[in-house]
Amino acid sequence: MSAHIHKTHPIEGQKPGTSGLRKKTPVFMKPHYLENFVQAIFDTVGAAGKTFVLGGDGRYFNDRAAQVILKMAAANGAARVIVGRGAILSTPAASHLIRLNRTDGGIIMSASHNPGGPTEDFGVKFNMPNGGPAPEAVTEAIFARTRDIAEYRLWDGPDIDLDRLGEARLGDMAVTVVDPVADYATLMESLFDFDAIRAMVTAGFTMRFDAMCAVTGPYAHEILERRLGMAEGTVVQGTPLPDFGGHHPDPNPTWAHVLMDEMMGPDAPDFGAASDGDGDRNMIVGRGIYVSPSDSLAVLAANAHLAPAYRGGLKGVARSMPTSTAADRVAKALGIEAFETPTGWKFFGNLLDAGRCTICGEESFGTGSDHVREKDGLWAVLLWLNILAVRKQSVAAILRDHWKTYGRNYYSRHDFEALDARAAEEMMSRLKASIPTLPGTEIEGMSIAAADDFAYHDPVDGSVSRGQGVRIRFVDGSRIVLRLSGTGTEGATLRLYLERYEPDPARHAMDPQEALAPVIRAAHALAGIKEQIGRDRPNVIT
Repeated sequence: MSAHIHKTHPIEGQKPGTSGLRKKTPVFMKPHYLENFVQAIFDTVGAAGKTFVLGGDGRYFNDRAAQVILKMAAANGAARVIVGRGAILSTPAASHLIRLNRTDGGIIMSASHNPGGPTEDFGVKFNMPNGGPAPEAVTEAIFARTRDIAEYRLWDGPDIDLDRLGEARLGDMAVTVVDPVADYATLMESLFDFDAIRAMVTAGFTMRFDAMCAVTGPYAHEILERRLGMAEGTVVQGTPLPDFGGHHPDPNPTWAHVLMDEMMGPDAPDFGAASDGDGDRNMIVGRGIYVSPSDSLAVLAANAHLAPAYRGGLKGVARSMPTSTAADRVAKALGIEAFETPTGWKFFGNLLDAGRCTICGEESFGTGSDHVREKDGLWAVLLWLNILAVRKQSVAAILRDHWKTYGRNYYSRHDFEALDARAAEEMMSRLKASIPTLPGTEIEGMSIAAADDFAYHDPVDGSVSRGQGVRIRFVDGSRIVLRLSGTGTEGATLRLYLERYEPDPARHAMDPQEALAPVIRAAHALAGIKEQIGRDRPNVIT
């Protein structure tokens, strides 16, 4: 058994997006495709003598890809790889293992919330030694390497038994197979008041957690049912499946509609939550009330001090640019910094490492804190449980109190998926070209105050990220944002973000789509959505 050098050639289209390289699974399974990209990672970050973490969300091809990556790590001279049993690790758990073991980074096999299966999606991304996604400078270097790669290295030997905990070897490289849940569950127990949550459960509190046949099932069974004592059956769809049971593992009202129906029904439990394919996203639902991700971030920031890990207060709050400004209002009241970053969790890493912020969030159902360097679905659920246990109020009551204090930011995201990429790009190009003429104009009875194509100036390292999405702010404070998503694998996805602030408590009970109707009309007229892409109805509304 030895390391073999295989000749190859560059393959077009291996440019990582906001969270690694994502393509249809058959693309990754083509000869040299996975190997080229992984070799480009090792050529960029170096492998000789280093230790890495490896795991994935269990989607189709996860197991076979793991064996290839292990053999490539060995052939490139890595000293050790820590891998989750069965090649399984949630994304936040992988981030924690990187930090806990002080490794040189990790490779995560996931396409996050995208569907899985033989004809669906697969992905690979590299996380840095801080546990966070590789920054743009690194992903650009990886992409550059894919464009001139001529060979890759692969260990010639049998597969490792990844179902057996303990140590194994591939030549000189050690492979440590670990329980994917244990260290993460212990971390959660150190952050939150499990005694208070257990007491709430003993007093009759009920919940439903939909793992969507994805990676968080084993984590939720261990934490919610075993460590917190919730009834067996609290976790549904808790067995990870290669095709996620045929579901779209994206925790939003459209794809988690079974949970939504239960929570809006007459026999709803007190609390509902869902997580996504790789465990980094979450949806929060109370009995009879849905919590938008933007509201969830603001509520968590306002109440984080109720959990032991955040009792000393927050250093700052950061949100992605499309996320509503509700969290900014909380930060102002707390007297702490508020940051607005581009979409992509990697942009929070510098702020967290520099101690400039404690809690971060994106409107795309991602929230997290400085305990890891990824968004973390179960972390958000547990912080909500901690808040409920201490405040002894329902989700609805907590939301009403929050809006009364800070006002309500009505907010929604409309997704137009699988668009013709050229038509979508042309629409955005025309909109960007019109930006200088927009301030002072009226559209559908709304007056535009400001417009720009968002550019982020990182306050830590001074880097600049341009072209991050078109922002339109109206005189009344309403806001729209349009951007093309980088997380899809087919065609283009237009994301339209809509926001309107309402300070009057008497108007806090409106349906968000009704409250946002004038903003929606203005957005469609301004961008010419129907004329440009031939669609006037989104695929998903969240």
